[in-house]
Amino acid sequence: MLIYAYRNANKETRTMPQFLGHRSWNAWNVSLWLWNDEGMYRAMCDYVSRHKNKDEAARAMARDYEGTKTPDGAKLNYTTIRLAMLDT
Repeated sequence: MLIYAYRNANKETRTMPQFLGHRSWNAWNVSLWLWNDEGMYRAMCDYVSRHKNKDEAARAMARDYEGTKTPDGAKLNYTTIRLAMLDT
């Protein structure tokens, strides 16, 4: 596990663990499934193509997939979906 530093709103330096280059296991797992499962990948690309920007696409996808988890148990939410969309 890697650790990276960031500054919070009070300019204090904090550290946060990182999982395989992602901010958490949950973010990594959602990204893994969105990019490697053909059905989920096509859905993600469809949301991106139908919306003005990735923020709106991630909000819509999170709304439509509310309560859904990956087969490994990672929760799909706005943050994890939006992070996965960074490379689209």
